[in-house]
Amino acid sequence: MSKSTSAKVKETAQEEVQRVRQIAEEGARSGAYLYPLRGIYYFATHKDLYKPLFSRLAPTLTLGAGITTFMFLFTYLPQLAVLVFTSGPLAALTTALLVLSESSTLTMVLSKTLLIEDTLIDTFDGTLVGKGQTDLVAKDRQVKSGAAGDAIGRLGKLMTKPFQKFTPTAIVRYFMYLPLNFIPVVGTVAFVALQGRRNGPSAHSRYFQLKGMNKTQQEQFVEERKGAYTSFGVAATLLEMVPILGIFMAYTNTCGAALWAADLEQKSGTAPGLREQAKKAE
Repeated sequence: MSKSTSAKVKETAQEEVQRVRQIAEEGARSGAYLYPLRGIYYFATHKDLYKPLFSRLAPTLTLGAGITTFMFLFTYLPQLAVLVFTSGPLAALTTALLVLSESSTLTMVLSKTLLIEDTLIDTFDGTLVGKGQTDLVAKDRQVKSGAAGDAIGRLGKLMTKPFQKFTPTAIVRYFMYLPLNFIPVVGTVAFVALQGRRNGPSAHSRYFQLKGMNKTQQEQFVEERKGAYTSFGVAATLLEMVPILGIFMAYTNTCGAALWAADLEQKSGTAPGLREQAKKAE
């Protein structure tokens, strides 16, 4: 390798490290990583939010059990053979934890697209209604009056179909990143960071729809808050990777995302320019 090429590689690496550091600092300052934790508390203290979860709990747990069984039967030994060289005597334990984490993640990807999408929407909208953002939710669904303390009970029929149809992209990307876990510590951190970078903005898909943002406006909104969305996504991803509890965390993370959206609304942090553009586009 020539000196000029070596210098270029070094410069590029330094720039990437600086970019990652900047995003991390922005995320830490934003405090967005706390919303998944706040979501746990809010969800636990508002029993009306349990309804969407319980309505799909049985089929989702069944799916999770099936995926976990399949993963241990067909992927445990191959991964153990690799991790023996990187984890030594702890390979059996680390492989088991890895398979459980993989199973939990796959369960989340599949259940969100096949089983619980509509109940997550209800959880998001119900949290917004509970936080006084009825007008925002009413832009895309009927909201009944009364029933204080039962935000889910106030939710009526949706006016449009939220979110995107299922595509295999998320699963393909997951398997592309999966080999990173074979690299001790650093690889796992990179895997979680990459998943978090994608999951952060995805958590606000419903919010973007309620705000009437098109794709370009969404990308601009996220870019201006890249650190915040990444930190939220990393925290949410870590919680959903917890074996068995992952399905519950999907709902608490949705609750946390809605709490964040409510705070953005209260602080008028939704870029007035974007709102004006959306109105002109109508």
